[in-house]
This record gives sequence, structure tokens and C-alpha cells, in this order.
Amino acid sequence: MLEHESLHRRLLSDVQGEVMADAASRARYSTDASIYQMVPKAVVVPRSTEDIQAVMTVARDEGSSVLPRGGGTSQCGQTVNQSVVLDNTRHFNRILDVDVENCIARVQPGVVLDQLNQALKPHGLWFPVDPSTASRCTLGGMAANNSSGGKSLRYGIMRDNVRAISAILSNGMEARFSADTAASGEYADLVEDMRALGRREASEIDARFPKVQRRVGGYNIDALVGNDVNMSHLLVGSEGTLAYFTELELKLAQLPGEKVTGVCHFPTFRAAMEATQHLVTLRPQAVELIDDTMIELGREIPLFRSTIEAFVEGSPEALLLVEFAEGSADANAAKLVELSQLMGVLGFDFSGTENRWGGIVSVTDTKLQNSIAEYRKSGLNVMMSMKEAGKPISFVEDCAVPLPDLADYTAGLTEIFTRHGTKGTWYAHASVGCLHVRPVLNMRQDKDVRTMRAIAEETFDLVKRYKGSHSGEHGDGIVRSEFHEKMFGPRIVSAFEQVKARFDPAGLMNPGKIVHAPAMDDRRLFRYSPDYSVRQFETALDWSAWPGAGGGFQGAVEMCNNNGACRKLKGGVMCPSFRATRNERDATRGRANTLRFAISGQLPGGLTSDAMQDAMEYCVSCKACARECPTGVDMARMKIEVLSAKRKKDGLTLADKLIAYLPRYAPKAAKVAWLLNARNKIGPLRTLLEKPTGISARRDLPVWSSDPFRDVEAQDIDPQVLLFADVFNRYFEPDNLRAAVRVLRALGLRVAIARDDQTGRPLDCGRTLLAVGCSEEARHEAQRVIDATREAVAQGIPIVGLEPSSILTFRDEYLALCPGQDAELLSNATHTFEEFLAKQPELPLKTIDRPIYVHGHCHQKAHDAVTPMVNLLKRIPASQVHMLESSCCGMAGAFGYAPGTIDVSIKMAELDLFPALEAAPADAIVVADGTSCRHQIAEGTQRQAMHVARLLDMVLEY
Repeated sequence: MLEHESLHRRLLSDVQGEVMADAASRARYSTDASIYQMVPKAVVVPRSTEDIQAVMTVARDEGSSVLPRGGGTSQCGQTVNQSVVLDNTRHFNRILDVDVENCIARVQPGVVLDQLNQALKPHGLWFPVDPSTASRCTLGGMAANNSSGGKSLRYGIMRDNVRAISAILSNGMEARFSADTAASGEYADLVEDMRALGRREASEIDARFPKVQRRVGGYNIDALVGNDVNMSHLLVGSEGTLAYFTELELKLAQLPGEKVTGVCHFPTFRAAMEATQHLVTLRPQAVELIDDTMIELGREIPLFRSTIEAFVEGSPEALLLVEFAEGSADANAAKLVELSQLMGVLGFDFSGTENRWGGIVSVTDTKLQNSIAEYRKSGLNVMMSMKEAGKPISFVEDCAVPLPDLADYTAGLTEIFTRHGTKGTWYAHASVGCLHVRPVLNMRQDKDVRTMRAIAEETFDLVKRYKGSHSGEHGDGIVRSEFHEKMFGPRIVSAFEQVKARFDPAGLMNPGKIVHAPAMDDRRLFRYSPDYSVRQFETALDWSAWPGAGGGFQGAVEMCNNNGACRKLKGGVMCPSFRATRNERDATRGRANTLRFAISGQLPGGLTSDAMQDAMEYCVSCKACARECPTGVDMARMKIEVLSAKRKKDGLTLADKLIAYLPRYAPKAAKVAWLLNARNKIGPLRTLLEKPTGISARRDLPVWSSDPFRDVEAQDIDPQVLLFADVFNRYFEPDNLRAAVRVLRALGLRVAIARDDQTGRPLDCGRTLLAVGCSEEARHEAQRVIDATREAVAQGIPIVGLEPSSILTFRDEYLALCPGQDAELLSNATHTFEEFLAKQPELPLKTIDRPIYVHGHCHQKAHDAVTPMVNLLKRIPASQVHMLESSCCGMAGAFGYAPGTIDVSIKMAELDLFPALEAAPADAIVVADGTSCRHQIAEGTQRQAMHVARLLDMVLEY
């Protein structure tokens, strides 16, 4: 019998939502952002409360447990179990009601925090619990975890902001847990039993519970003490162990309005810790720590480098970001003055030396403040960006102590780390004495696992000495539940067990969390268990920057820490296919987990399996993850390895060959352009060719030019610029290249086309070959380009291209295809058309009185090459340039043409790009450098986009 066959059969029969029982889907839900891994028995995506009831009934009958899951961002193992996992994020995610007058919202548990706040913003409201994972964490998960955030000093934590929770208990009973005292029947009996427990244990609770705001360990049985009992507060922080949340009623707050940040610089870490207790007397809404390790790691991440340079002075050991929102610019300015004066009183001044050096950098610019906030919120992922085998590990990271003890506590914890031969990285919520600190350890080594255990024991002893909380934000899960008796004593733990037994006597709900927990160092529960291994295997690309098998490919894959930044739904580009499908399979995290299972033998068939190909099907190789994933998981490059392995095993289909060898047959195809273009005009022919060519009959193909661009059109002697003529612009839109040549010559520059004099065949970037896994042939094409441009590069002549996906291959994949000095020199010499022109003298341009809307190609965004394009267009006199806030256009080379992916392609465009263009004025000029982008815009809207070279050529003063 197949594993869990009866369970799966019944789930498929009784549940309306999607049921996933395959190995790959279960693997993708086996981890969260912790060190743990447990493969679930099945995954269900419920559509309704009825689905949840059905799953719970089947699980009870089949002897399984259930695990409610939101964004899967838990850092302590709360959302891993050998259960039936229910993913609330895809369908159970509606905002049910917003009562603006009374500042109340009702939501389903799968609503993402940022989504709620976007809906509340027009009303001047927000939900003020703001964890760093706001772009992907769900309200249900936040309630289950008793989450908090940087502004808890002013607004409190999740418990303080939940009014009521509707939930299903393990026996099927549905109830609304709230402060309402009018209750009857089974629910009334439950309430009375819990209140009796509160009365019985009141003195023990008072003696044992830490008197700090950030106490989220165990069950909130302190909420049962006294007359004002809100039963929902007992469920908050219960980590899915007591009931299944179906609806939450939340307390909202007025938006704080304009804010300012004072960045306090300190010469030593201890000085910052000692200062915190004084800084909070100014009543800021947040005081957040950044240490020198996070500063240095951030400087290595392109996404954050410019931000750090804008607000960090000198070489501080620690920064405290002190944020004020006082309701007016004058009041905010006054607070910054007070802050500066207080820093002076504390003895810190930028003119000082050694331990007296320091001061504040005032940040009032909203854009920079937002960038700093995003950097701080990415602290976890920044710390995890270390490429070595050891990583900062979460297990003592959010202990909370009273502020007067903060400096001594951090010094004591540093001593513990040093004694065990490691160091900690520090950041986050100094204002409430809750610092995120992670010692660097390698969880594959028994020695380091033993060290983790010893550090945990000693750290919690230290926390207890200062009357602090061992769990100040991220909850208990597997990693901290075991230590409740040490921190609370046996009587309180017995009370916790009584709560669990009363709510869930059968142990249906997420067992092993908070009570009856396994050992936190049981390696059988680890992502890297004792039998985890990856055998050596050949790879197509160079991965030597990372450790592990496959020349480092293993280490690159394992950089994914499952924090889920790729699941954000707005802002940036990553991950466009997930935004369209909301399927965990289609997030960068989902693909990385599938890869990890594949290379470690946990997924039958490995890299060439159907499950692995399925996971990669909707990856559009946008490169956004390479820039926006703070740990640098470059899924587009990893996809090349998967495709390469598949091609070696199965060869190429006709559709693959049509894509791969486009640059080779294009010269001949252009000679019969009229014949090939007939396909677009003859409906039956489109249908007939769909299956063999892999081109959807619903799509027009790009129109072949009967007058393609020829190298002789630009072969100036002693060129000052070498122009790369890509296959797309050469054979489909040659006027773009001709316009580019005219613009470059208008600057007085001599221009030549980069060419291969040895073969006479046009140079090819290799992009189409990489798209189907022909890595060896792509390497050959890359070497041809390197050889053909070597002399020009040595002379300092820039290499410039029009098509982002082609020219930026020189700066990206070539370094992995042909590693070495030649590729690095070519990479440094390569520029997009706009990057090159932005550094040249201004062109003589005519005024333009139409608005210009710019859509950036994904690879431009990934390489930070959009800003030069916008700045260049702003040089046009009277220009009104608008940057479209859009993710991937969805066409992505051949992706948008294939019958199996065309619908997702269109949906990607419909999320942001098409609505933005529809809202643009009718006379707007649309600029898009990507060939695919222009085609998608033309097919999906009534607009024709143009390359920036064409626009500049139009407005040149000849």
C-alpha cells in the first residue's frame, strides 16, 4: 500500500480544495525558517470552513494530526510536523470587514499583513503589529505566534491588538473566543474551566511569569487571571496547538503620519546597549539595533549597498535607529534636536575619539527612511547571506530582558559564545530589550549541535537571572518548548498541559509544540539530519563561490533559509510566477526546497525528475531573486543546471530546437520573411503548428524583418564603441539598432558592430541556448564573444548592447560559463545602451510634450540598470518621465508563447503592468527595452512600446 493511501483517498473525496499528496509538494511544506524538517502526510489548500472541518474529521479518523499554516516563516519549527498541513494563503485570505469608525477589522487567517495595511491606508488606518516579514506573513500566523515588531514599544504585541478569534476545536466545535461573557453550552463549560485554572494558578503565574512586554513563551494563562478575561488572548501564541483559527477580529490604529529617524552611532556595542535605556525616555516609537556585522554584510549585497552608504558615518560598532512620529514636521524636528542633545549628554560626538566618538545622522527623507527600514527588516536574511557552511542559527535569538540589564546581559551572552568558540550577530528591537542574536554554527556537525545545546542551556540560565523571557517574539516551536520547565517551573508547565488536554484531548492539533515537546537538538528532526548527504555530481556552470557538492551548487541551493521573502505580493519583481499562482511550488523558496530534496536523494529522479521540471516550469528566469533575495538565491542560474541535466538525459524537442538555434537559422529565415510571417495571418496554420512548434495558436509571433540589420551598417575605423547586435533586434526590429547607431554617432563617437572575423557568423550571446539547457553550446558562444571582443576590451573600448537579456548575459552567466579573467574583463566593459549614454555628454534633443511611461526589463532591474534609463529620458527637454511599478511583464522569452504557460504569462502582466498602462494618458509614450516586454504590451494593450534608442533618435536635433 502506498504511504498514507487511505488518508489521501479520503481527503481527495471529502475536500473541495486542492489536495497534494505527491512527494515534491510534501517536501516543499516540510520546512519553515527554522533548522527543522518534518515531511507532512499531505497538504491541503482549503477553500472554506467546510473544507477545514472535513480535513479535521478525516485526520481524526485516520490517526493523523493537522497543522494550520500561513506564510511558513516561523523560525522555531512551529509550522513543521508529520501532519496534514493546511495552507491558508491561497484561498482563505479575504478581508471580511473594516469598521473605520471603531477601528476594527475582521479577516480570514490567510490575509497577508501588507495586504491588510494596503486596504486600510485609504482610511488613514493600519494594523500596528509590524514584524519584518510583513510582506508575506499572515494574520493567522501572527496570532498563532503572538508576533510583534519594531514598534511594540508604542503599540504592543499581537495579544494587545486581537479582539476576538473564531476557531474550530479538535472535536469540531466552532466558537468565537472573545471578552464576551455571554456564553452557553460546550463553549461556556470551556470558558469556566479555563477561568478556574486562572484563579487556581494566579499566585504561581504572578511569581513565575517575567515582567517584560516581550513574553510570548508558553500559553498565555496570565490572560485568565482577574475579571477582564478575553478568551482570544489564550489562543494568541498557541501555535496551532489548541484550535484552528477561521476568523480574527483586530484592533486598528491611526496611521502615524510623517516620521523621522535619528541614526545614533556608537564606538562600541556595549555603549549602544547602555544608551538604550536613556534613549527610550524620549518616547520614540521604535529603537532598532544594527551591529557592525550586519553593516559589513549589507555592503556586500547590491540591494542595500547604496542605502548603507547614505546613512552610516565612519566605522561604528553599533547603530541605534531611533524613530519618531510626532504628528508634525516641527514636532519631529524637535525630537531630533532632543536626541542629539541626549547623545551629547551621554558623551558621544563625531569630533570625539575612541570611546567618545559617535553622534546622530538625521534622516528626514521618506525614501531613504523606507530603504533603511527595508534593510533593517531584512536583518535575518542579511545575516544568513554568509556563504560558508556555518550560518547564524536561531535558537536563543529573541530573549528579552529589562533595559537596565541589557548591557550586562549582552556582555554575558557574548562571553558564552566566546567560551564555545563562536560569535553572535546582533540586530533588532533594542527598545524592548529583545535583541536578535544568532551564534554562527554548522548544523551538519554533531560538535556544533552539542555546542548549540550548551549555549541554549547557559543562555536561558542567564536570562532567568535577569528575570527575562526566553521567548520574546518568535515563539516556542520545537526549539524552545523543551525549556519551559527551566523558565516557568513544573507547576506552570503542568498548567500548560492541562490547557492543551482540555482543548485538544486527542492531540490532533500540531502536537509537540509548547507541551510534550521533543528535544530541541534531536538531529532526526533537522533539515540536515544525520543521514543527509549530497553525492558529487557534474554541473554546467561554475559554483565555486559556495561550499558543497556539485562544485558548490549544493551550497548555493542551501543558501535558501526559507524566510519567504520571495512570497511578497507587491514591490520589486520577485517572484512573478508566485504572484500569479500563489502556489508554494512557484516561489523561489519552493523551487529551492525541491532542488535540495532532488540533489540529496530525497526526491526520486533527482534533477531530471518530472517533479523537478514541474517546479521549474513557471520560473521565468527574471533574475529578480539574484538581486532581491537577501541571501542571493539565483534561481534563474539554478534553472540552467536543471535544464542542462534534463537535456543530457532526454535530448531536445523540436520546440526546444526552434528556441535554441534561432540565431543560427535566423539569417536564412529572414530571406523568406514573407513566408514565415504568413503564420500570424492564417488561423488554421497557427492551430496546426501549435503542438510541433510549442507556440500557442493564441499568440502572434514576432514579425521577421525582410531588411535585417547588417554589420556593414556600422563599421567605423578605430571605433570608440563596440555595439553588440543581438539576434532579436537584428532580425525582428533592426530599426532599433539603426537608431542606436545614429544616436551614438550624434555624440561624435565612432561605432562598430562586434563581430567574429574568424567564422563570419554573427555573434550570439547564447541566451536562447541556455533557455533550453544547451550549456556546452552556450559556453562555446560565450567564448566566441570573449575572443571577438578581447582586443577592444584590452583597449578600454566599451561593449554596448540594446537587448537587456542579451547584453547583461555578458555580466552574469558568462562569469559562470567561462570563469576567469577574460570573462571578468568583458563583464566590466559591458554596458546597456542607457548606462553608456548616461555617462556621456548631453545630446542635442528636441522638446517633447507627451508623458513618457517606462517599463523596466527584469534583467535591467536585477542589475540596477533601470535608473540610468530613467535619468537619460529626463534629459529630454520638458519630459515627464514615469517609472511603472511593475513586476515581470510575463512574456519572458519563449515562456509567454508556450501553450502550457501562456495563461500564467498573461496573468503576470495583468497584476501590475497592464492596469498601469491602461491608466496612463492616451498620448503617453511607452518605453520598454526588452523585446519580449514590447511584444507583451502590444498583445495585451492597445499600445506600442518602443526601445529608448528609437525615442532618442526621434527627438535628436540633427
